[in-house]
Amino acid sequence: MKRRVNPDEQLMTALYTEHYAVLINFVSRYVNDRHKAEDLVQETLLRAWKHIDHLDPEPGRTRSYLLTIARNVVTNAWRAEQRRPRLVADENAVNSVPSADNVDQMVEGWLVAEALERLSPEHRAVIQAMYYEGQSVADAARKLSVPEGTVKSRAYYAVRALRTVFEEMGMLR
Repeated sequence: MKRRVNPDEQLMTALYTEHYAVLINFVSRYVNDRHKAEDLVQETLLRAWKHIDHLDPEPGRTRSYLLTIARNVVTNAWRAEQRRPRLVADENAVNSVPSADNVDQMVEGWLVAEALERLSPEHRAVIQAMYYEGQSVADAARKLSVPEGTVKSRAYYAVRALRTVFEEMGMLR
């Protein structure tokens, strides 16, 4: 069974057979990748098909119209490529990128150390044992040779004293 072919399909087939080689050579001057060049030629022919009513039947004008479309397609592809980030494969370049600094953490650590220095030695020892070394109340009491109740009391007052020191230093959030 024969399929009926409309005039636009015949025209596009004729454009493809007559101008494909010229278009692929034109695009290949600007694009080194053969597959990409073929894609750009296909895009050129697709745009020509969308505006098939603008085609002039004279052969010279048709070719110049197609080459103009191809130039625009190549230009658009180049611009799109420039906007994309480049993949870096050079190991030395990747290693030379500075890592994120931890200046904020360092400054905060210095301020906390300064605040701890302002506490009494008993309060500082409890904070050190419980919050930095992660000891329980019972372990801190054994280490400091004081009753557990005293450790709880010192921890409570030490935290309140630290809050006051942080307020004085302007660190409270």
